[in-house]
Amino acid sequence: MIKILVVDDEMPIANLIRMNLSRQGYTVTCAYDGQQAADLLEDNAYDLVLLDIMLPKFDGYDLLSFIRPLGIPVIFLTAKADVMDRVKGLKLGAEDYIVKPFEIVELLARIEVVLRRYNKTQGTLNMVDVSIDLDARDVFQNGERVDLTRKEFDLLVLFCQNPNTALFRETLFERIWETDYIGESRTLDSHVQRLRRKLNWGDRIKTVHKIGYRLDVPELLNKPTLDQ
Repeated sequence: MIKILVVDDEMPIANLIRMNLSRQGYTVTCAYDGQQAADLLEDNAYDLVLLDIMLPKFDGYDLLSFIRPLGIPVIFLTAKADVMDRVKGLKLGAEDYIVKPFEIVELLARIEVVLRRYNKTQGTLNMVDVSIDLDARDVFQNGERVDLTRKEFDLLVLFCQNPNTALFRETLFERIWETDYIGESRTLDSHVQRLRRKLNWGDRIKTVHKIGYRLDVPELLNKPTLDQ
């Protein structure tokens, strides 16, 4: 189980990040100031730290100096958008630097990249009646293997990483086909239709008018948020 520490003094933002990462199977703890984070890091092992810069007691730059000898990768999540702040954070040893506000889908993608870089992956993603082996790229539904193309698999993973979230066609196309979206959506639409058919998820992968698609998992909407 991948353990992530979120350090942000804005409690609503920290808890929103925790809720979304918990849905992906990560074990998430929040700290709301630099001292609390340092105490948690002394007593616990983490695979990744998501770190704000402007923190009470001591800031994210100081905390990064404390974290670096522990060998834990750090992604800065901060409102400090100046290029020199970004350069400073990366030079101090952060793996990535994301400026607020950001989309959860982007944060999840950046987290995946950093965890892969450190050979730390979730391994398995479970959603509804589907189990996805991320390393072997295998999909099983109710214990039965489902054959998907590479793009169908990538679409499924992206949907499952963002349940109950409307994903823009542009986002889906650019993430899966890794090229700019130019307004032609027939390729994307046909892949979504095949994915619906293969998984019998016609009632789950919903078309969102003038936006894109959403994986509906209503049973997650009432899932309690993990408390520290």
